[in-house]
Amino acid sequence: MESWLFLGIILLVAVLGKNQSLIIAAAVVLILKLFPFSNKLFPIINAKGINWGVTIISIAILIPIATGRIGFKDLFNAFKSPVGFIAVACGILVAVWSSKGVGLLAQSPEITVALVFGTIMGVVFLKGIAAGPVIASGITYTILTVFNLLPGK
Repeated sequence: MESWLFLGIILLVAVLGKNQSLIIAAAVVLILKLFPFSNKLFPIINAKGINWGVTIISIAILIPIATGRIGFKDLFNAFKSPVGFIAVACGILVAVWSSKGVGLLAQSPEITVALVFGTIMGVVFLKGIAAGPVIASGITYTILTVFNLLPGK
């Protein structure tokens, strides 16, 4: 019963915050929860969902290359300014942080609750986007490593 209430509150907050992505996500999970096979489906989505999401995001990112809007000239031009170098460095940093974050989530799933709550707050109240949990977990991993606070150590 608690999970229904928690998801309902998330849906309500998403509606009040007018965040379509979170509304759809909460509604889909609530609808799936109605079906008897959800106990078999949820672990699959939980294990593979981030990879599916990253794949969809990657497809969206590659579309401008496929349509010809971005080409090699644009790539080479990116390296002609400090902004381009910073963007490449940040891309590398986020990729590394995200990989560490996924490992942290696997090692300490209880952190997921805080990350999800923080992501929901950022999405609803600060107009962020829900791509944050993996990146947030990577940043959390880095901070915990710096302060030698990693769980299990």
